[in-house]
Order: sequence, then C-alpha cells, then structure tokens
Amino acid sequence: MQRIPRLVLSATRGGLGKTTLSIGIVTAWRKSGRQVAVFKKGPDFIDAGWLGVAAGKPCYNLDLFMMEQERVKRSFREHSKGSDVAVIEGNRGLFDGVDESGTYSTARLASLLKAPVALIVDCTKSTTTVAATVLGCRQYDLSVNLAGVILNNISSTRHESVIRKAIAQSSGLPVIGAVPRQRGDVFPERHMGLTPFHEHPEVQQAIFSSAALAERYLDLKTLWSVACAAPEIESAPSALSDDPFPKHGDRVVIGVIRDRAFQFYYPDNLEALEHQGASLREINALHDRALPDDIDALYIGGGFPETQAAELTANESFCASVRNAAENGLPVYAECGGLIYLGRSLMVGSERYPMTAVLPVDFVLEKRPQAHGYTILKSNASSTFLEKGVGIRGHEFHYSRVGHIDGQPLMAYHVNRGSGIDGMGDGIIYKNVVASYTHIHALATPQWAPALIRIARKHRNAQVGQREQGRS
Repeated sequence: MQRIPRLVLSATRGGLGKTTLSIGIVTAWRKSGRQVAVFKKGPDFIDAGWLGVAAGKPCYNLDLFMMEQERVKRSFREHSKGSDVAVIEGNRGLFDGVDESGTYSTARLASLLKAPVALIVDCTKSTTTVAATVLGCRQYDLSVNLAGVILNNISSTRHESVIRKAIAQSSGLPVIGAVPRQRGDVFPERHMGLTPFHEHPEVQQAIFSSAALAERYLDLKTLWSVACAAPEIESAPSALSDDPFPKHGDRVVIGVIRDRAFQFYYPDNLEALEHQGASLREINALHDRALPDDIDALYIGGGFPETQAAELTANESFCASVRNAAENGLPVYAECGGLIYLGRSLMVGSERYPMTAVLPVDFVLEKRPQAHGYTILKSNASSTFLEKGVGIRGHEFHYSRVGHIDGQPLMAYHVNRGSGIDGMGDGIIYKNVVASYTHIHALATPQWAPALIRIARKHRNAQVGQREQGRS
C-alpha cells in the first residue's frame, strides 16, 4: 500500500477557474517547500502545460475513456512517487462525461483513485440555491468523497455569509475558500481554453498571481488536511511498460519538433519512446535551418501552427529539409498541427501560407471548431506503423479542415467515432509518413511507441546498409 496525499479540484461546470485555482494551490504548496505531483483529468494539453510549469515537473493526463482503469491507477501511483502530495485538476463539471450517466467523468476518476474532491461552485446572483446545488452534488453519488466547497464569484461579505450559512444548514460541508469576482484574468482564453503558456507574455507573473489568489482566499491548511486524509492506495505491481529496456547501443534517435507552433505532446508518449529505446532530440521548426542528419524518425505533435504560420513559411530551408527527408523514406508521425505542417498550405483568413508540401493537402482555418471530442479508430492493413485491426481511442480538437486533397490517399485508420480527415478515415499515409487529426496517448495505445521504434530502426538499418554498399 502507498500513502499518497491527494486532492481533486472540480467544479459544477466548466469555466469556473479550476485551472487558476489548481495552479495557485500547487504554487503555494511549492513555496512552502512541498513537492507536488500534478495531473489533468481528460485529454487537454493546455491546462496540463500550465500545471506542469507551476509544479516544475511534467503534468500527466488521466483519462478513463482512452485508458483502461488499471493503467490510470498505475500512472497515478508511479508519477506520484517522491512527491508530498498530488493535485488532480478535473474537467468540465464534476459528473459530466460522454453520456447521460456521466461515464468517464471527474467523479468516476475521483472514486477510482479514492481521492477527496474540493468542489468549486458559481455564486453569481445566487445564495441558497448554491447550497441546494452542493447538497445535490453530495447526494448524487455517495462513492465520491466530496470533502469541501470553494465559493467563486462572491460579490460581497454578506453574500458570502448567507451562502456559508445555507451550506452549513443543508449539507454541513466545510467551505474551504471564497473567491471574489475577479475583474481581470491573468490567463487569457483562446479556442475554448487557455492560451498555451508558450505564448503567454508573463508566465511566471501569471503563476505567482494565481498563488497570491489561493493564499488570500483559500484555506490552504484545511485543503492540506483534506489531501492528507485520503486513504492508502494499492502499490503499483509493475511498471507501466513491462517490455525490457533496450541496451544503449541499440537506441534510435527520434527528432521531436517542439517550439511555439508545436507544443502538444503527452509526457507519457515521449517517455514511452525513450523506454522502447529512443533518444529524443528536440528540434525547432521556427529557427533551425534543417533537420539533423542523424535522426531515424520524426515526431510532430499538435499545437497552433496558424499563430506561427508566417514564421513557419519563412523558414524555407527547414520546410525543404522535412520534405526531402520524407521523400527519402524518413519515418514521420504527425498529429493535428503536425498534419497541417506536412500539408501543402494553410489558409488563415485571406492569407495563404505554404507549408512543407509533403502531403498533397490544402487546409483552411475556420472560426468554429471543425471537430472536438473523443475518437475511436481501427488501424487498416495499409498502416505503416500498426498492424491491422488495432483499436485506438484518442482525441481530436481542431478549427482547421481539409480544403482540397489530391486524389484519394491511403488512410492508416478507419474512423468509428469522430471526424478524422473526411469522416471515414484518418491518418494520411505517404511513404513512411502517417499524419492524422487524432492525438494518440501511449497508455491508451501501447502498440504505438514500439511500432514507431521498429520502423525507425528499420530505416536506420537500411541507411547503414546503403552507406556500406556505397563504400564497397
């Protein structure tokens, strides 16, 4: 058994400041000398990125839709090791899931991890109704340990007092914070979420502002007691991956484009590649003049290439090196923003930005989301990475769409749920390139990392063979 103090921050709906208060709590506890492990419920990259900055270590996603329950528990246990406390930020409302039963909700995750929940409630133009809401949440699912309430958008001292008394009278739950309505927001939003920390002009100022908010308006001492009261949790029986760690001499080198345009990588994905025998090399598509000569594969994650489109286009030599590498058979795996970058062009408003032209596809950025939610895919026989029939549960969220595509390219995946490229397929294949709208998580699709390593090693061996033939 493991003793892991832990706390889930949830709310009655989205947009109530879960991320701001989670960052504030994490930062305040770190200032007091505590090591904090951070987790984000759901597939979100942006909130997880901010939490990672606040904690000074990676934030790991826990998602009951994409991952098996045992893998969720093992991930939580392993990534909490060495920390004094774990903070898990929920998503949407406490009981909100993919269906009317709240399946895969924050509440289900809290129950699975036996983690107490601090519930943020909106007090805008309400008093006793807030207490009724809290009572309903407490009684809706008794397996959820609803340990306290944080009042948000308080308008006055009297407003707070009435709500506190009403909650005490109805449910008896402790109020462990009361946050006044804030005039400004240190975390501006874009695309239905926060602006990524990579693009925020004052990251540390925003982090410390959140800490000041938590220190002033939350009862951090009681929150700490709540976290420490969490019961013991079963010890992890084994590592997340049971495959043997390859010897150093057998490592392949995988380039990872990581800059302001391409930011979205699950830490588990990068760690899975390393565990399977890869050395990762970060590459900057905005500033580097070309791909390194010695990489055996390339991984391009998601992000917002549209905000950096002019810079991406201007770096013509790098675009050319990506195109030439793909033509010469370099294995490339790309997701969402990476898919766009491998296309021929991206239209943003009235401006057309040429991309790498690896794929004969033109993309258009729209003002409304073109796809948002979980995906369920199955790999086709034509996939260059996965064997036929591998089931994939992933996530897509993009404002872009395919404007034009030449011919009918091979697709790596058949879409059973979601939009993908055309509603039927996802993962455009070209030589050793696979580029999809769906984001894959290595814990949800454990076949992904070994498959990418295999094709990278095959490519490396082929290159070595060609060089040896040339010398002979």
